[in-house]
Amino acid sequence: MKSSSLMWMFLAAVPALAVSGERATMFSANQIKNELTQLAPKAVEKGSSGSVLASTGNLALKTSVRTTSGGAEIHAKYDDLMIVEQGSATLITGGTIANAKTNDDGETTGPSIDGGVSREIKPGDVIIVPAGVPHQLIVPPGVTYAALVAKVKEG
Repeated sequence: MKSSSLMWMFLAAVPALAVSGERATMFSANQIKNELTQLAPKAVEKGSSGSVLASTGNLALKTSVRTTSGGAEIHAKYDDLMIVEQGSATLITGGTIANAKTNDDGETTGPSIDGGVSREIKPGDVIIVPAGVPHQLIVPPGVTYAALVAKVKEG
């Protein structure tokens, strides 16, 4: 329980630090839980679902619910900070993206990663993926994975 409390204090501080002026934004544990619960049916139907909780300056705080694995990706300008809320998955980072395609805004995608490092992630884990690092989330069959994702634009 102690690590969960620390995680929520950290999460509450992230938007507060990123907001300019005198306004701060806070999301309660119940608000996050309710948002993820509402997204779950769409994730079951389509494989993934998400929402934007807040967007200010260089920070966007999002929710993500997945029931299927995602493709490999590299963000050219965004760091990802993920806080796992539910389920477990394998996060692959590093290596190279197979059959990589880069779009106009510099984002690179592909079906998989070759030569990356695999880590099992579970509720309470906090992951930082800097811009430029290949990453892919593998969700086991029958698992609903949910996370908070802060996207921080560099520079």
